[in-house]
Amino acid sequence: MHYHIILTERCNLQCKYCYEKSMLEFNNGLEKKFTFNFSEPCVSTIDIQKLKNFISKDPEAAIIFYGGEPLLQIEKIKQIMDNISVPFRMQTNGQLLHLLPKEYTNRITKILISIDGNEQTTDFYRGKGTYKKVIDNTNLIKQNGYKGELVARMTAAQDNPNIYKNVQDILSTKLFDSVHWQLDVGFYKTDFQKEKIENFFKEYNKSITKLINWWTNEIQTGKVHKLYPFIGITESILNNTPTKLRCGAGQQGYTISTSGNIQACPIMNSIEDFKAGTLDTEPQNLKKFEINECENCSHLSLCGGRCLYWRKASLWPTEGDNLICNSIKHYIDEIQNQIPKIKQAIKQNKISLQNFNYEKYFGPEVIP
Repeated sequence: MHYHIILTERCNLQCKYCYEKSMLEFNNGLEKKFTFNFSEPCVSTIDIQKLKNFISKDPEAAIIFYGGEPLLQIEKIKQIMDNISVPFRMQTNGQLLHLLPKEYTNRITKILISIDGNEQTTDFYRGKGTYKKVIDNTNLIKQNGYKGELVARMTAAQDNPNIYKNVQDILSTKLFDSVHWQLDVGFYKTDFQKEKIENFFKEYNKSITKLINWWTNEIQTGKVHKLYPFIGITESILNNTPTKLRCGAGQQGYTISTSGNIQACPIMNSIEDFKAGTLDTEPQNLKKFEINECENCSHLSLCGGRCLYWRKASLWPTEGDNLICNSIKHYIDEIQNQIPKIKQAIKQNKISLQNFNYEKYFGPEVIP
């Protein structure tokens, strides 16, 4: 299984769709739905030997360094890597990548780096100078011998629906091996403004169609760009394999909190209702979590339910959730429409089925 380890809840950025929104939303009603544990320390206090003992019982274990910003805890990263031998991944905003010694960086075989498009877009949402630091540090680790996968980790904000342009801007840097994105919708109660959201999805869905058409045209030339939302759906269709939650939360992946509690996913870090166990629990005995709200959906076998937290928290009204679901159905249907062309490209040996293989559950969004 994949284990996100929250090394700290602190972050060195104040992104508009994360920090700013969380500061505006204190009374969201979740305390009436869930039981919260506010005793979690801000910085990880887990015992390395105890973590090692737990991880050693799972032969399929992989560790994803996570935060906050995990690189605020470089010494903890080094301690874990010095004592535990498993595949390592990391999700980071990239601002401190230059501080991690290259012998450790080069052992983290997949790094997800936050970037939202070009310099203007990224700096607007994440702060002036963010883009340049990401580009500089990404260039630096490559110069220092990094050979793993570099994943551009985007957020598609509500006033920035042009996913086609943002993806193209990232690909034009030629620094990243793959791209995924998360929609900034459905996770905060106060940000549902019906007209604004309707306009966002109208433009976003058009942009998704444009991006899928471009992606499929590239496939006809023998190039399969690793856009995780498209790769994941296409792989499932071609192999006729239904899915549960694409992120694996509460099934194939868990989060180790700063105290050593094991939760369904990082966003549920302090919610007792989604506690699966502790580091004393046998990995095979961790509690499983299911999404039951989507059982009658025609697209469930390919979508999986989008997000456990989104479904259980239900912060938006039904009409807002329907807009989200319809956008997912739209992009799944658009990919379905392209499958004959993709199969033809495989038959003509322009590409192969293996081009759509990918590691599941280490972080990239398949259902944004």
